[in-house]
Amino acid sequence: MRPSIIAIALLLLSPLAALASEEGPPLQDANIDLRDKASLQRGAKYFTNYCMGCHSLQYMRWNRMAEDIGIPDDELRTNLIFGDAKPGDLMTNALRPDDGVKWFGTAVPDLTLVTRWRTPDWVYTYLKSFYQDPTRPYGVNNLIFPKVGMPHALVNLQGLQEPVYAESHGVEAGAEPHIIGVKLTQPGSLSEEEYDNMVRDLTNFLTYVGEPIKLQRRTLGLYVLLFLGLMFIPAYFMKKEFWKDVH
Repeated sequence: MRPSIIAIALLLLSPLAALASEEGPPLQDANIDLRDKASLQRGAKYFTNYCMGCHSLQYMRWNRMAEDIGIPDDELRTNLIFGDAKPGDLMTNALRPDDGVKWFGTAVPDLTLVTRWRTPDWVYTYLKSFYQDPTRPYGVNNLIFPKVGMPHALVNLQGLQEPVYAESHGVEAGAEPHIIGVKLTQPGSLSEEEYDNMVRDLTNFLTYVGEPIKLQRRTLGLYVLLFLGLMFIPAYFMKKEFWKDVH
């Protein structure tokens, strides 16, 4: 019996071991805070101004987002909603899927659930990891998403980065050089700290969009655990009383 249990445990743990063994650049800590409404508001502004021309949030409505993160209706209509969209509409754009395939080689993904699929740390690191690559159609590549199809939409803010290569000792002839990082060579309109804060706000907003009720769910979970803990006390003494004459 014991060998069978061990075999089943190893089988269940093997996918986790495979994921842990995958090589890749380390992800940076996004350090987001879903309670920071000012950060969420800035993230919403950055998304609508720099991302929404191509990417949509098709599972989120404008007015739901505005109410949750504290954006007044007049500011929502004036500063965030463009075109003929109404506050009750979903946060979609006019980009047709066929155009996305034509321009970028693949359909442009909706980003409503991107942080649940990739994790906030991945999105944060991704937005900081673009570098110049003349072999790519838009002249850029990404450290954690090699051969990415999109341009660097925030390049004017971050600036230009170049890849950092590992030492070539022991590398076989003809092998591609191994990129271990990126370095800023031409600053953009924001300092490195300002750009980091901007990307953090944008990641914070996308994390909220992926699960708008996350904070409420956590709070409800604490109340449920507290209720169960308190109910355990009378349930324990009731059990003792009911079973005291059972031998």
